[in-house]
Amino acid sequence: MTTIHIDEAVAKQFPDVSVAAVTARGVDGTGTWADAEAALAGLEADAASGAWTAPGETDPRIAAWHAVYRDFGTNPRRTRPSVDALCRRLGRNGRLPRVNAPVDAYNSVSVRHVLPAGAFDLDEVHGDIHLRPARDGDVFTPLGEPEATEQPGPGEVVYADTTSVLTRHWNHRDADRTKVTADSRAIVFLLESAQGDGGRALLAEAAASLTALLTPHAAQVSWELLGRSDD
Repeated sequence: MTTIHIDEAVAKQFPDVSVAAVTARGVDGTGTWADAEAALAGLEADAASGAWTAPGETDPRIAAWHAVYRDFGTNPRRTRPSVDALCRRLGRNGRLPRVNAPVDAYNSVSVRHVLPAGAFDLDEVHGDIHLRPARDGDVFTPLGEPEATEQPGPGEVVYADTTSVLTRHWNHRDADRTKVTADSRAIVFLLESAQGDGGRALLAEAAASLTALLTPHAAQVSWELLGRSDD
């Protein structure tokens, strides 16, 4: 059973960060999930009508992540937190990507709640997952580039299992090995906040929304809230 850990170094440096880990097993990710598609289409309609506008860098939910990125040495205007990039994409193009049903589900929750979101195929994860500073010798294979390798910089915060790094720049980009596909049957989804106690409340709402999208298409869904006091 894979466990998610926020390592003490990260917990101390970023005490306002919390993570909701939503685990789904027996997932049927084939085809289109009508409820996930409706969530994406609803966001696009809101963007078209002006009912939704992309949150700017002064929005507290975005500003908190920019501060986190700067604190571990990444320029958030060059390498944007995932939610910032996704919201800007919708604001610029009026459209959100369609990847596969599980990814579409968490993307809709990410934008609606303005929280970074990602996921790993648990059948491809080796050992436990740690949110930790990068180490000498760490390697990362970017999503969509299975022949490429990168080395995270010193101090960069990453998710990693016992084999390799699973994300770059905390939540900016995922690894190819653990990507979620329509064939993934066991998935852990990670929702993140950098807003302390208020962020934990937002995470609970977002986790409930994601659980509602997953439950009709999975045999089992559960979630837990991780933070410095929980890990």
